[in-house]
Amino acid sequence: QGQLVESGGGSVQAGGSLRLSCAASGYAYRFGCMGWFRQAPGKEREGAAQIDTHGTTYADSVKGRFTITQDNAEDTVYLEMNSLKPEDTGIYYCAGSHSYCGSLLAPRVYKYWGQGTQVTVSS
Repeated sequence: QGQLVESGGGSVQAGGSLRLSCAASGYAYRFGCMGWFRQAPGKEREGAAQIDTHGTTYADSVKGRFTITQDNAEDTVYLEMNSLKPEDTGIYYCAGSHSYCGSLLAPRVYKYWGQGTQVTVSS
């Protein structure tokens, strides 16, 4: 049974940094696309960033502050988050798809999801 396991969440003050990790294991085939999504209380899940062999896509709200990278040897994807703002607070989910990402950064592109890790940014 495959799983995606996130780690690295926590609480920081505004302007701080966090690095999230997501390790994929137990899947028969490597993901073609992996992404990070987030969900604030009372809001819909939204995309933050995604990566495949063609490149990366970022939501406008995180451009210049977040960086997504991937270690193919370890089947792990990372999200480096800098200059964090209170509005970045939420549960961050890792997601995987066996297709390429395409240009759409949306939950419906992805079939596989992690359990999420909490990120809290205080002002």
